[in-house]
Formats: sequence, structure tokens, C-alpha cells
Amino acid sequence: MKKNAGVILLFIVLCAALIRFGGVGSKAASISAVYASTAALSLAAAAGYWFLIRKKNPWFVLLFSSVFVVNTGYLALSLSKTLDAALWANRLSYLGSVFLPLSMLMLILNTCRLKYGKYLPGALISVSTAVFLIAASPGILDIYYKEVSLSVINGSTVLEKVYGPLHCLYLFYLLSYLMATLAVIFHACANRNVDSAIHAVFMSAAVFVNIGVWLIEQLVRIDFELLSISYIISELFLLLLCLMIQRSEEAGNIQPPEQNLTEPAATAAAAPPDAAPDSPQEPDQPDARTPEEQLAYFAAQRASLTPTERIIYEFYLEGKSTKEIMAELNIKENTLKYHNKNIYSKLGVSSRKQLVMIASALKDAPNT
Repeated sequence: MKKNAGVILLFIVLCAALIRFGGVGSKAASISAVYASTAALSLAAAAGYWFLIRKKNPWFVLLFSSVFVVNTGYLALSLSKTLDAALWANRLSYLGSVFLPLSMLMLILNTCRLKYGKYLPGALISVSTAVFLIAASPGILDIYYKEVSLSVINGSTVLEKVYGPLHCLYLFYLLSYLMATLAVIFHACANRNVDSAIHAVFMSAAVFVNIGVWLIEQLVRIDFELLSISYIISELFLLLLCLMIQRSEEAGNIQPPEQNLTEPAATAAAAPPDAAPDSPQEPDQPDARTPEEQLAYFAAQRASLTPTERIIYEFYLEGKSTKEIMAELNIKENTLKYHNKNIYSKLGVSSRKQLVMIASALKDAPNT
């Protein structure tokens, strides 16, 4: 509970600070000061993730690093005194901007527990690297910017650019990631791979805030990168989502106090913590059904499995080991035990072996 309050407080404080320092339309406001604030806020958000989230995710590390690099690049550009320094700062901002949508997509894929090929991360990193090299080419080649020069607005340095033939590649790259991320969220919601509606809301908000800001920048000339602010808001939404998922997993280790356990279930719940997750567990009611009735009951009860339980069920049918399932879902052994107990109870089986046997019989049975 304290961690939830900490993240919510961090979210409110950072958003308030963004509003306070976001007066990009004010002549008195220094654009460099705003960039300095967003860089500091992105560093604070990274610190919040590090201290509040128990188990670190490499894609989250990439996300927070990318946002910090983007804002540091914007700050360095606004303070540049020479064209060469400005170009290097511009490259730094592109480095973060290119890898940020990649980290968001992978985070949402993992949050929705959607399967993807092992080649996908490597392929996406290769594409992102190629896009970055093209975006970093100004000053060396004229394929991204035909011409570039310095100008000063409100005391801050900006690049005046004439776009080259490959500049549209970066816009296409961003739009592709935004559309792919939204497609993942819609697909996960349609297939009930998202554990709750609030999770879907937070994921959608993290994406839509960037789409909205990007459209504003395309329609209105603003001598300030509004994405520097929207990126921080997006990572805060994902940070809150990560914390909610962490808390739901931790709650999975606690037996609900109001549950009325029958004797067999109570015996299973009292098993020692080091008991094997796949050890036999009795269903809540003695099974006096015929084989045909048991098949029908099993088939009907599959619809009652939660999204997470359904994923574990499918993993069992695929023959995945306990360690592989815990690694895929990023959960602890006790959490898997808890899900196993619920799955066995709902399906009316006493072990993983019986579950797989009945599921295989259902596949072979006619009209199932």
C-alpha cells in the first residue's frame, strides 16, 4: 500500500512540475530551463522505478534510459553554441527517441502476455539502429537534412532544417510503432489477455498521449519539443501499471480469508512452501462423475479460467516445465502454486497429469 501511495504521489508531483515548467508559450520562460526540468523529472521517474519496483524489467530500464537521454539531448541542443555541438546533441535526442517506442511495444507485449518469436527483439533492435544511423547522418550526409543551421529563440539554440529525402522514414517509423502498440492492446483486450480494464486504460493512455502530442506538433509550429513532456507522462502511466501488476502477483501468494475451504483444499493450502507446484491437489468436491460427465464438466469449466489461468493451462498442454512457466510469466513459485490450485479446483482435476490427460481426451472426442 505504501508503494502504491508513493508512485501515485510521484505521478502527481511530476505532472504538477511539468505543468509548472511547461509554459512554452511564455516569452519570459527559458526553453533551456524547461528542458533542464524535464531532464531532472525523467531522472526522478527512473529513480522511482528503481526504488519502488521489486523485480526489474530490462525493457523498463531501456524505457527510462531512453526518456532521460531524449531530454538530455534536448537540453544540450538548447545550450549549444556551435553547429557541430548542436548536431551531436540532436543525435543524442534521436538515440533516445528511436529506442523509446521499441521499449514501450515490448513492455506492452509482455504485460499482455502475448507470445512472439525469439527473433523479434533482435529484429526490432536492428531496425531501430538503422533508423538511428539515418537520423544521425546530418553533418555527414544530406539524406536526412539537406541543409541545417543554427538560430536562437528566447535565448535557446534551435536547428533550422531543410528536410532531405529520408526524413519521412523516421515519421513512418514512429507511426508504425504507435499503430503496432495500439493493435497489441486491442488484440489483448479482445482475447481477454489483459487482467483488468484499468490495465488496458493505463496502456492506452501511455500510447495516446504521445499520438496526441505528435499530431499537435505536426499541425502547429512550436519552438519546443512537447514530446519531452509526453514521454515522461507515458512512462509514469507504465510505472503505475507495473506496480499494479506487481501488487496483484504478490496478492496471489495470500489465501483469501473469506474462502470456505473444504478439508482436501485446506490440506493443500497448508502444504509446506517448498512443495512442488505440480503436486496433486484435490478439487473442492469429491469427484463421483463418470468419464463422460467429467469430460463435459472439464470442457464447460474452461471458460471460467481467468486470462492468467488460461495461459498457464495452455503452457501445460504445450508441455512446458514449471521453471519455464515461471520465467515466461515472471512469477514466483508460490504464485504458480496458487494459480494451480484454482485451475485444478475449477476443472475438477487433482493434478497436472490428470489435466493434460483429460484435455487430450477432449481433443480426440467428437463435437468438442
